[in-house]
Amino acid sequence: MSDDAAIFVGASTADQYLLLKYANRHGLIAGATGTGKTVSLQTIAEGFSYSGVPVFMADVKGDLSGVSQAGGNSPRVLERARQLGIEGYGGRAFPTIFWDLFGEKGHPIRTTVSEVGPVLMARLLQLNETQEGVLNIVFRMADQQGLLLLDFKDLQALLQWVAENAGTLTTEFGNVSKTSVGTIQRQLLTLSQQGGEKFFGEPALDLDDMMLPDPSGYGRINILAADRLMQSPRLYATFLLWLLSELFESLPEVGDLDKPKFVFFFDEAHLLFDDAPKALLSRIEQVVRLIRSKGVGVYFITQNPLDVPETVLGQLGNRVQHALRAFTPRDQKAVKVAAETFRPNKAFDAAQVITELGVGEALLSFLDDKGVPFPVERCLIAPPQGRIGPATADERAAVMAASPLGARYDKVIDRQSAYEVLTGRVAAATTVPANPAPADGAPRRRGQYGSVPPTVPATTGPWGPRRSEPAPQVEQPIPPEPRPQPRLKTAQPPPQAPTPEPKRTPAGRQRDSVGVAVAKAAGRSMATVAAREAAKAMFGKGKAANIGASIGGAVLRGVLGSILR
Repeated sequence: MSDDAAIFVGASTADQYLLLKYANRHGLIAGATGTGKTVSLQTIAEGFSYSGVPVFMADVKGDLSGVSQAGGNSPRVLERARQLGIEGYGGRAFPTIFWDLFGEKGHPIRTTVSEVGPVLMARLLQLNETQEGVLNIVFRMADQQGLLLLDFKDLQALLQWVAENAGTLTTEFGNVSKTSVGTIQRQLLTLSQQGGEKFFGEPALDLDDMMLPDPSGYGRINILAADRLMQSPRLYATFLLWLLSELFESLPEVGDLDKPKFVFFFDEAHLLFDDAPKALLSRIEQVVRLIRSKGVGVYFITQNPLDVPETVLGQLGNRVQHALRAFTPRDQKAVKVAAETFRPNKAFDAAQVITELGVGEALLSFLDDKGVPFPVERCLIAPPQGRIGPATADERAAVMAASPLGARYDKVIDRQSAYEVLTGRVAAATTVPANPAPADGAPRRRGQYGSVPPTVPATTGPWGPRRSEPAPQVEQPIPPEPRPQPRLKTAQPPPQAPTPEPKRTPAGRQRDSVGVAVAKAAGRSMATVAAREAAKAMFGKGKAANIGASIGGAVLRGVLGSILR
């Protein structure tokens, strides 16, 4: 079999090759710690580079950087090459580009908040469904208003605006809880303290730069320094999943090629699947299934095959299985699962051999020229030609200085985005107030109850002018005229309470007091008695006298009553 069409990985009674035309059928490198997974990874990655296929891999332990330096001078490596009968074996340095999310051991890798999206951002911040819903509203508002979400401060500024205008957003987007916004802000602060904010910004990574061919015709090996990144495992898994998703979305359909366009090695694969919600697992499975037609191969590296879900494990056609230790029931189950995923070999029991493999040995099973897995073989892994072990700091610096991408990614770009737009209007609002301050002296909050910033015409809405309209010019503040000093006033005697007017009857007469009313009533009674006695004296006794007395008394009472009113 020609070396131009395959990668020599190992040998026993027969040589074992990874066919390039089926390299995009994905693969798995598994085994316990110290069994040789890193050497197998380096050997396969060098084979892809030699064939002109660019590679990306994460350097979790810091010992993959040696691929940039020539190796082949170790006695153990030379002995392995002799055992396998490799002719003309020698050391070789491979074209390498170093990357680092923190910008310390490689070119900074950045992306924007918008490119990550609300789903991956919610997983990165460990949000629940309610908080993820609020985050979706923030991204939707940014899209509607044309605000750029590039870095952390853009997202924080927009979250603050959403919290201040929660009441006006509820009718359109549903309930926006300030408590949820506060939780998201706290999670952003935690991630920022871990250095995660350096991942967001510009210039954003262009995937085409990772797939640039080297002038020598070799494929470049992109190495991500992940030793510090592993201290934030959720950030590490989110970044790698984002990179895989970007490859899936940006690359065109190419079908089956003679060799892959790009190969992606995912070390510590269990971090990708730990605590992942069902929707995210479905997304990973979809990408793994369909990215093959984009010409991309994905290889998972993990200690235990059980770390990879069965739906994903069933898509991995190329297998390298190093030794497993069956000390616990879970380990024994892992051995059984690993053995059952291979096409059986009648010469040995795969489940038993897995526990007996030495360092540098592995069970290999690759796809043949018809796409069918070969029967599993117990093999010695071929030695890499690059150095086994890390490169020195000076060697790394020399590689970075010769990189064609340093001028593009090493300098941060901070252009106008959501943070600058929102905080700029706040500054303008404090310079030229359009409305007087409240009576209690408290300043009016920006965006309170959906109000527009003071310097923006009301017809433009709470976000300012539309993209098709020019931004309003901020007027220069006019100094206020000096206020005259207040004159001192002479002390005035306190005003006396006015005497209440007497109440009047409905007929317009004054109402009598209690004493006057009692006196008048007594007078009327005395007049009645006097009138009755006078009438008796005038008319005498008898019936006629009584009638006359009554009439005379009534007349006399009327006269006296009118006098006593």
